[in-house]
Amino acid sequence: MPTYDDLVSWAGAENVTRADSATVARWQVPERHSLLLAEVGVPTTPQLIEYAAIQAEQAPRLATNDGRTLYQLTGNHEGNLVPGLLWAFGVEPITGTVYYVLPNGEPWYANASIGLWLECLHHYGRSVHESDIFERGDEMEAKEEGSVLAYFHLLAAEVKQIDPSAFAGNSSHLIWPEILEIWYW
Repeated sequence: MPTYDDLVSWAGAENVTRADSATVARWQVPERHSLLLAEVGVPTTPQLIEYAAIQAEQAPRLATNDGRTLYQLTGNHEGNLVPGLLWAFGVEPITGTVYYVLPNGEPWYANASIGLWLECLHHYGRSVHESDIFERGDEMEAKEEGSVLAYFHLLAAEVKQIDPSAFAGNSSHLIWPEILEIWYW
């Protein structure tokens, strides 16, 4: 399990937000999950988390189109290209399962727990931060595309080792395979 210092080592202290412990203690999630949000925090990560938006309310507020309401953890506005649209990670009451909710409310499965979600975020964020693969930009030659593809296949395999459930089932509704595929383009 990563620590706050582990996240800060690659994201920077200004990019890791810890939840207020009194706030998340009132949430209906397993206690160990709320403790992780307060002690470890939530990092911003490229192409995945623009900012932490850990809700302060006791009742879940992130609505899904299947009738569930989740506790909101993060937010993305995709550069504010379309005002009012929000992509967000949220955690399901009672189970502690993490979903990525699209602007239309469609929940995509992320991880079986906040702990596994934080482990995957840490591995993904650290890997992206430490790689020079993203500095190449548009100048990347065709021969390098193969190495980029291999890099993301390896990263996907590593994330899958952390939480196999993040890659199981209907792949059109799993956020980790989708996010790692975005980098291929």
